[in-house]
Amino acid sequence: PAGTVTLPLPEYDRLVERARQGQPPPVVPPVEVALARVEAAGTGADGLARGSLALEGEVYATGLVRLPVGSAGLTLLEARSAGRPVPLLSSGNQVHALLRGPGVFSLQLDWAAPVSSDPGRASFTLPVPRSGSVRAVMDLPGEHAEVGLEHGVVTRKAPLPGKTRVEATLEPGQPARFSWSARETALQPAREARLLADVKTLVTVGEGELSMVALVDVSVVEGEPDHLALQLPEGFELTGVSGSTLEQTAEGPGTLTLAVRPGRRHQLVVSLARAGAEAGPLALVSVRGSQRETGEVGVVGQGTVELQAQEGGTLRRMDPAEASAGLRALNGEPLLLAFRYHRREGEGPVLALDVRRFAPAAVLPALAEHSVATTLVTPEGRTLTEVKLTVHNQAQPFLKLELPEGATLLSAEVAGQGVKPVSGADGTRVPLLRPGFRPSGAYEVSFVYQQPGTPFGKKGEARLSLPRLDLPVSLVDWELFLPERYEVRNFGGNARRELALAEARLELGVAGGVEGGVPGGFVGGVVGGRPDAGALAETVTVTGQAPAVMEDRDLKLRSEAEHAQAQQTAPSSNVFALQRRVAGVLPVRVDVPRSGESYRFARALALDEATTVSFSYKARGK
Repeated sequence: PAGTVTLPLPEYDRLVERARQGQPPPVVPPVEVALARVEAAGTGADGLARGSLALEGEVYATGLVRLPVGSAGLTLLEARSAGRPVPLLSSGNQVHALLRGPGVFSLQLDWAAPVSSDPGRASFTLPVPRSGSVRAVMDLPGEHAEVGLEHGVVTRKAPLPGKTRVEATLEPGQPARFSWSARETALQPAREARLLADVKTLVTVGEGELSMVALVDVSVVEGEPDHLALQLPEGFELTGVSGSTLEQTAEGPGTLTLAVRPGRRHQLVVSLARAGAEAGPLALVSVRGSQRETGEVGVVGQGTVELQAQEGGTLRRMDPAEASAGLRALNGEPLLLAFRYHRREGEGPVLALDVRRFAPAAVLPALAEHSVATTLVTPEGRTLTEVKLTVHNQAQPFLKLELPEGATLLSAEVAGQGVKPVSGADGTRVPLLRPGFRPSGAYEVSFVYQQPGTPFGKKGEARLSLPRLDLPVSLVDWELFLPERYEVRNFGGNARRELALAEARLELGVAGGVEGGVPGGFVGGVVGGRPDAGALAETVTVTGQAPAVMEDRDLKLRSEAEHAQAQQTAPSSNVFALQRRVAGVLPVRVDVPRSGESYRFARALALDEATTVSFSYKARGK
């Protein structure tokens, strides 16, 4: 009815815009219909080949569309989709199926094609629609027919009673021509097969099971056997079998029958397992019907285990270093025991194992052989510390840090790559092992943290500490870089200061003055080429001033000692590197001192304890 309608302004603007633009043009799909997959199956016989086609795809257009499904030379008997008949339309050399869309479809076609015969061969042609993939399974006459295929690849051929089954991948859009030999092959009398076998066996003593892997190498000297029979040891369960010539397997009581393709050599890998690793005699895998069988046996163990083996039958011990490459390739671990044998009629090798296990010993999951720490101290009492660790890691996924009170972790790196630490209630963790990173040797772990502190006064005491780590550290080297305006002394803590050579020389060589009339603090003289203070005191009295040469030596020693002491307090390259990181890398602003003195400390074997240093300070000139 007529009236007034109240609309929000955005809705009114949208209606006006739609009226201005009009209706959008209809969307036209690029193709009306597309085939995704075609599965063909059929049987070739004298004069006629027939089978079925399974087509899957999707119709994009609306309404009826035509799908090409055949061409000249192929007779389509019936078409069905979801159990309902589908109409077929012939147009020239093409046959189309009429489908309604849009939507997906699944189409079943029954087909027949004439078989043409040439001298010695027969063939038929199967038109192939255009599709994403086309596979075919055809049964052709003759158990060992020589099959040919044009516009396709045969992926598998298997003989069946009275026929040969061929599996192939066909080229989409191209007619596939199947051909096979039509002549009858005269039956040849079966010849007895003569085999030579060589078996390499690896026995692994695990924690709760005993496993056995056998590399079986069979050489056919005479005949063409289509199957091999293996004798399996009692009590073992077959876990796997593989080989390039293997067709299929059949397992019986103590026997494994293997259907193989014709060939002069067969290599097979057989895997067996048995619950429990108790001691006892073990039989080995053998090839039934072989005229001669030789082999090697290797034994390895997992965990802390001691193995003793007794030779039995034709088994003889050999040096593990003499084991063949095939036996060593079955396992990358070193062989503990090795044997060889030559099986005789009625007597085979027997391996008697005696297993002795030991209680597992505790092993360090990770160890830091060296820690290098560098700390920059500002006059405001704030510190910036970088710690570099040389880590040997076996299985520890994280490095746990207990930072000093109030400290904040700024960055962390593992083997030169940045990592993201994880903070928790009991500390901070740095990931040590990650996917794709399993080093066998030592690698570097480094981190940088900042800690607030109390500003320095005219004089006072200070105490610094490094983080507590959850792995032992063999040696800790710590360098403190303090502002030059402060004089530092009275060092304490559990880290010892590295004594400077200059200080030692100053104390022993030039310390003191002229005491008791002896220049430079020396007392005594030389008697018989040796210093003897007592004898010299009784007979010699020294008076007057020291000779000029003594004064020159004292000055020279003092100058050398002061120069060496200055070298000892000079900052190392670690200090300059950390100053550069503050300037452009670290995500924090710290006014680190640019001039000052370094004090070096060392500690051996830091185990579950923080490394600390304490000192007293006084402003220079105060």
